[in-house]
Amino acid sequence: MKKIGVLFGRERSFPLALIEKINSKQAEGILAEPVLIDKVIQGEPSGYAVIIDRISQDVPFYRAFLKNAALCGTAVINNPFWWSADEKFFNNALATKINVPVPKTVILPSKERPDDTIDASFINLSYPLNWKKIFEYVGFPAYMKPFAGGGWKHVYKLHDADEFYVKYNETGQLVMLLQEEIQFESYFRCYCIGRKYVRIMSYEPRNPHHLRYVADFKPSDELLAKMKDIVLRINQYLGYDFNTVELAVRNGIPYAIDFCNPAPDADLNSVGEENFNWVVETAATYAIERANEQRQGIDNLTWGDYVRNSLLHKELFAS
Repeated sequence: MKKIGVLFGRERSFPLALIEKINSKQAEGILAEPVLIDKVIQGEPSGYAVIIDRISQDVPFYRAFLKNAALCGTAVINNPFWWSADEKFFNNALATKINVPVPKTVILPSKERPDDTIDASFINLSYPLNWKKIFEYVGFPAYMKPFAGGGWKHVYKLHDADEFYVKYNETGQLVMLLQEEIQFESYFRCYCIGRKYVRIMSYEPRNPHHLRYVADFKPSDELLAKMKDIVLRINQYLGYDFNTVELAVRNGIPYAIDFCNPAPDADLNSVGEENFNWVVETAATYAIERANEQRQGIDNLTWGDYVRNSLLHKELFAS
């Protein structure tokens, strides 16, 4: 019997519906259940063929458990090694190399020194930074947000340099991105599962959180095809099995705004019944696929084209 485990925290609607859906399919030799951990011993298997991770970004103990499980042959969705290394600034930089339009973006050092550092720790950093060039490149209005994500916490909309300095002084030890505002005509949030299944959803980020999926943008077939291509390309290079990509459309061009969401919102009350049913059905289908493909004693993780091409000494980016 191959077990599919779902590792989750406070959320309930998606993980429990996913477990029920997998089991309802009665795939031969496959059983789904919530992950149960009573010990983690180095080099010992977890007992799961597949684990779908919804919480390790917030629980370092779980991330260590998943890496050990992967080492022993578990197919972890998403790859915990890559997820530990990934962040939003790198993703934007990668996008510039794979012909995905993104907002003009720079990374900023934390306003306050990290713990256990002194002024001499920053001998390589020119300070003050060349704010004039940075502001000319990004422009205003702009958004400032943490480079490592964190939902909508510590996100600022800035209208000029004076406002930037005020808000930057509030960011403490956070490393921030300063990013061009894309003034969009339409906006979409796109599930991507297995780097092949895509669902494009109208989304209005200016609405309160519980109303963001209450939107009805009507993309043309051409725009839908463009967006699907961008979503697949991003996830093929990053190697995420379960992710969302947010696309803001300006002058007919979809700009990738946020595409590092390896435990994306899938709650019934926020995404709505139709989207919820799609993500539950598709995630269940994909989890069963991965369980059938999983083999003991080998690496069953997904590695994106960026890492695989590097290891194979191939050209990193397709022309």
